[in-house]
Amino acid sequence: MKPALHFDNADGFGEWRILIGTSAIGKLREFRRSDAKKFKAVYKKIKELSSGQFSDDNRKRLDGGPSGVPIFEASIPPDLMLVYQTDCVPDREGEVSLLVIPQVIKIYGMYTRTQLNAVWDAMSHYLSGRGEEYIKRCIFRNEPVRPDSEVYFPAVFPPVVHEVVAKPPSLVLNDQEIDQVRPFTLASCYDNVVAGLIVKNDVQHEFELTPQEREIVECSTSCYVLGRGGINKTKTMLFKMLKIQREWQLRSECSDLPQPRQVFVTKSSILANNAEEYFVKLLESLSLAGCTLEELERWGSRHVDQELDDYDDVPDIQSGIPLRYSELENHHFPLFLTFDRLARMIAADISDADDPGTKRIVKLFVQSHDPVALDSFVSYEVFLDTYWPHFRQNITKGRDPWLVFKEIIGIIKGSEKSLGFDNGALDRKTYCDLPSRSNPTLSGQRNVVYDIYEAYSRLKCQLQHHDVADRFVNYTSPIREWATDEDLACSYVDEVQDNLLIDALLLRLICSNPDGLFWAGDITQTIFPGNSFRFNDLKAFLYRIEVDQVLCAVKKRAVSSPKSFQLTINYRSHSGIVNCAHSVIDLISRFWPNSIDLFQPERGIVDGLKPVFFSGWGKGIADYEQFLFGASGGHIEFGAQQCILVRDEKAKEKLRQQVGDIGLIMTLYESMGLEFNDVLLYNFFEDSNVGLSHWRLVLTAIDGVVEGRNKSQVRAPCFERDENRYAGLCGELKLLYMGITRARKNMWIVDDSNKAEPMRLFWTSRSQIQNYTPEDLPHLVGSSTPEECAETGRSLFHHKRYTQAMHFFRRTNMPREARVAEAYHFRELARATVGIVLLGEQQRAFAKAAEAFVNCGNEASSREKRQYYRTAAECYARAANDPKEVAVGDRTARGQA
Repeated sequence: MKPALHFDNADGFGEWRILIGTSAIGKLREFRRSDAKKFKAVYKKIKELSSGQFSDDNRKRLDGGPSGVPIFEASIPPDLMLVYQTDCVPDREGEVSLLVIPQVIKIYGMYTRTQLNAVWDAMSHYLSGRGEEYIKRCIFRNEPVRPDSEVYFPAVFPPVVHEVVAKPPSLVLNDQEIDQVRPFTLASCYDNVVAGLIVKNDVQHEFELTPQEREIVECSTSCYVLGRGGINKTKTMLFKMLKIQREWQLRSECSDLPQPRQVFVTKSSILANNAEEYFVKLLESLSLAGCTLEELERWGSRHVDQELDDYDDVPDIQSGIPLRYSELENHHFPLFLTFDRLARMIAADISDADDPGTKRIVKLFVQSHDPVALDSFVSYEVFLDTYWPHFRQNITKGRDPWLVFKEIIGIIKGSEKSLGFDNGALDRKTYCDLPSRSNPTLSGQRNVVYDIYEAYSRLKCQLQHHDVADRFVNYTSPIREWATDEDLACSYVDEVQDNLLIDALLLRLICSNPDGLFWAGDITQTIFPGNSFRFNDLKAFLYRIEVDQVLCAVKKRAVSSPKSFQLTINYRSHSGIVNCAHSVIDLISRFWPNSIDLFQPERGIVDGLKPVFFSGWGKGIADYEQFLFGASGGHIEFGAQQCILVRDEKAKEKLRQQVGDIGLIMTLYESMGLEFNDVLLYNFFEDSNVGLSHWRLVLTAIDGVVEGRNKSQVRAPCFERDENRYAGLCGELKLLYMGITRARKNMWIVDDSNKAEPMRLFWTSRSQIQNYTPEDLPHLVGSSTPEECAETGRSLFHHKRYTQAMHFFRRTNMPREARVAEAYHFRELARATVGIVLLGEQQRAFAKAAEAFVNCGNEASSREKRQYYRTAAECYARAANDPKEVAVGDRTARGQA
C-alpha cells in the first residue's frame, strides 16, 4: 500500500526529488514577500534541477574537489548562487524492510558570490566520512536521457550495506556556518514548501526521518521513546498520528470505516497547542501538494496571526471540546489537550459519586477557572510563597524548597507505592526505608523532609487547599470502575516526565488498545515540579497495570510487550554543548546509576564551540562591565536570543543591581521549557546548596593529569565511605544539566568560587570546556533585530514569563503588547496575595489588574477583546466586597465589549 505520508509531486516538477533546509525556506519566504522577481527565478531554477537539467551553469563544483562528496552551485542571474548536493535518501514509497535508495537533490541555500565561504570544503570533507559507497552513489550519474541532451534521471540503488568506516572528521564551524548547515537536518520536500509560499501561509513541511525515526512511526506495537531535549520525540509522535489519520482518510474514500480516535496528551498547554498547530499544518501541507496555482491562492485567506492571551484563560466550554469525556464524538479527534484538561473531563464523568470527599475534589478540578479552585490549588509558587515561610526554620534552613516540593509531591504522594495507603501518601517508615541509590536526592534528610511534609499537610488541611496529587486520593477507585462507550485507538503521552507516576494509571485506562500506547519523554528534565521517577519505574508500573488488565479481561489475550527506542541525534544544540551536558549525565550515572535512565550518548549534528568557563577576575562591578560589555563601556543590551541564568530570585535581584537592566536574566526554574542561542550560567556553584566538600566528589572521575595535577594531588574524597552524605549533589548535577541544555550555540559559565573549581577541573580533564581569564575575555553581548525581540517577547509571554516579555516588547516599541503582559503580571501578583496579606490589600491588587485588562480590551480586536474583558470581570469580582460591587465591575468590563 502506498504510504499515507507520501506527497505527490507538485505541478511542473520532474523526476528528481528536491529536499530543502529550513534556512533556505526562510530565504524563499523573504523573496516571496519582498522580491517577486528573485522568487520566480529561484522557483524556475529548482524546477530545472528537479527535471535533471544539469548544464554547466547548473552543476559547477563549489568545494575544492576532486575527492570527497561534491557540493555544487547553480547560477541564478544576476548575482545569486543556489548551493546543493546530490544525496541518496530512502524512497518513501518502499516499506521499511524493502527500501530502495534513489538519488535526490538537497538544497542548502541561496547566496551571493560574496557570501560563499570555505564551509563547503569542510562539509564535503565531513560527508566523506560516511564511507566510500556513499561517496560513489553521490558522484554517480546516469547516462543522459538523449545523447545530445543535458538531462539526467536519478539513479536508484539497493539498500546500502553499512560500511565499517572511521569516525567522520570533526566539522568545527562558527555560528554563521552552523546556521548554514544545521537546518538541513530538517530537510523538507520542495513541492509543499513552494505551495505554502504561494498561499503566503506558514504550512509545515515534511522533513526527512532517520531510519530509527521511521521505525518508530511504523511500529505496530505500543512503544516508549526516550531522548534528551532537541531529539525530535514529539515530531515522530505526530508523524505516527498523521500516518494513522491519513491511512483512514485514504481508506474511507471507498469504505465506511469509523475514524480512529487518537488523543495527544501533555502537561504543558503550550506544547499541546503547538503540537496541534503543527499537526494541522502537516495535514494542510498534504492537501496543498498537487494543487493548482489557483487553488493554492484560495488557501491564503486561512492564515491567522497568533493572539496574545493566556491559553489557560480560555474557558473549557469555549474550546469546542465537551466538558465530559463521555460526550466526545468522532469529529473531535485527533484530540490535543493537557493532562489537567483530560482529568477535568473524566472528573466530570464521575462527579455523581456518593463520597463527599470525591465530590469536593472533583468540583475543584471541574471548575478550574473558579476563584475558589484557583486559590486553593498548591502550585510550586504557592508552596514557596505561602507554605515555606511558615515552616520552622530549623527544618528548612539549607534546604532547596524546589527539591523538597518534588520529594513531597513525586515520592511521598505521587509514587506507585503511595497508591497502597488509604490517605494516598507513604508513611514515615516506608519513606525513610526507600533505597538511597534509586532515590538519592534527599536520602540523608528523609526524617526532616517528612517533618516538612507533615507540617505542609496540616497547613494545607487548615487552608482547605489541594495539590496535584490529591485528585488520586479521592477518585482512584471511581476511575478504575469508570468506562466509556468508545475506546481510543491510540494514546500519545508527550513529556511524560512532567506528570506524576500515578497519573500513568489514568492515561493507561483511557486506552483499551494494548498496542496503541506511545510514551515519550526525558526524565532528566521536567517543567513541572513533582516528577521523581525513571522510565524504568514507569515501564514496571505500566506492566503491572497491563497484567491486571489481561487477568480481568473477558477475552483472553497475551500480555503486550511495548518496544523501547532511544533517539540520540540532537537537532537543537551542537556537539560542543551536547558533549559537555552528557559529561554531567556521566557523573550522575557513575555515582547514582539507579537514579536516572541510562542512555547511549547523544550527539549533535555538527561540532561547535566548547562551552567557555570564565574565572579569576574578582568581584568588582567594573570587572563585570568589562566582561559583559567590552572595553568601550556604555549601556549595551544582550540580544533577544541571549539569556543569563541564575540560581534563584535572590541571585537574580543581586545581579540586576550590579549590572543593571542589560537583558534577559532568569532563574533556572523560570528557564524550564525555553531555549536560547547563547546562555550565560552565572554563579551556579557559588550559590549552590551543597558545600565544596560535596563538589569535590567529581574529582574522583578525573583520569590522568589535569593542569599539572593527577588524581592523588587533587585530594578527591571516597564516595563509598559515606554515600548518603553526597546525595544532595545528585540534584545539583541535574540542575546543572538543565542549565547547560538551554543553550543552542554558545554556553558561558561564569563562576569564581572555590565550589566551581572541581567541575572546572573535571571538564578540563575531558577537554570539554575552554578556560578564559580576565586577560583574554571575549565580547559576549550580541545584537537583535526588532523582529527577533518581538518573537522572543511572544515566546516568553506564552510561557507566562510576563516581566521578561514586557522587557522585549518595550525594547522593540510594542507598547500595546507590553501593556498586555503587564496586565497579566498584575493578575499574577494579585493571585499571590491570597492568604498572605489582608483582604483590603488583596482586593486593591485585583482591582489594579482589572483596570489594566479593561484598558487592554479597549485597544484589542475581536476575540482578544472578549478575553481581556472576561478576565477583567473576573478580577473585579475578586476585588469586590459585596454583590453590588461585583455587578458594577462585571458591567464595567463586559459592557465595553
